[in-house]
Amino acid sequence: MQSQQKYPQPVSLEFFPPRTDEGFEKLKGTIAELGTLKPEYISVTYGAGGTTQARTVETVTYIQQETPFDAAPHLTCIGQTKESVLELLHTYDQLGVNRIVALRGDLPSGMLDPGEFKYASDLIRFIREQTGDRFKLEVAAYPETHPQAKNCDEGIRWFKYKVDQGADAAITQYFYNVDSYLYFIDSCEAAGIDLPIVPGIMPITNYDQLMRFSNMCGAEVPRWLRCRLEGFSDRGDMEGLRAFGRDFVITLCQRLLDAGAPGLHFYTMNQVEPTRSIVQALTFHRPA
Repeated sequence: MQSQQKYPQPVSLEFFPPRTDEGFEKLKGTIAELGTLKPEYISVTYGAGGTTQARTVETVTYIQQETPFDAAPHLTCIGQTKESVLELLHTYDQLGVNRIVALRGDLPSGMLDPGEFKYASDLIRFIREQTGDRFKLEVAAYPETHPQAKNCDEGIRWFKYKVDQGADAAITQYFYNVDSYLYFIDSCEAAGIDLPIVPGIMPITNYDQLMRFSNMCGAEVPRWLRCRLEGFSDRGDMEGLRAFGRDFVITLCQRLLDAGAPGLHFYTMNQVEPTRSIVQALTFHRPA
């Protein structure tokens, strides 16, 4: 973990763009309340095409221009053209955005041709070629191995290749096993990968939702944890589930901070209390 212990331990937050005007107004209040945590930046997920994409830009604009926080828009490359990516980069440059989360994105069902960018590494290389060091680029990391990698070694090789195209930092997929992160960092250090790799944290508030997300993205929920959560859910004890989930994630986060993780990135699901209650219970060892 030596490669990670030289960085500060900030908190960053992730939101998804609301689909309605009412949802957008609610999100403004959520950002204001979670702003008391003094996040290093706020990332905004990206929807391909149509209203969702427009809402992403709208949300980024609000954060960047109407709040004291730095916005970090997600930019996915599946289905994009070089022209469409350049247009978005220009928009974000004009807004004063300094950080972008560069991702491949999911291939929609039925889509056989991913477009001009097949992998996130292609997108990162293109952004660097077109904009130099204008943006700080965050990339995705997978402590439990990328779902499409044949094995852990291949996953590390592809991650290093992606980083070498010009990444500045990485945010992990969420996980519930601290050892998976620690072993991943050890493997990265052995491969000569040296950049902050920030754990992604998903608060636990709803069993069915968590399992649906985990099945979609390949994140593992340990069997013992799944059984405990399922028991609360089967009994209809949502208060007990949230309390257990909160205590479990606090312990997870504190172990990561104690081990030297370079901060924590929270997948807030546009909710205030789960993330706020976790962060307020933590002890950070290095100033953000």
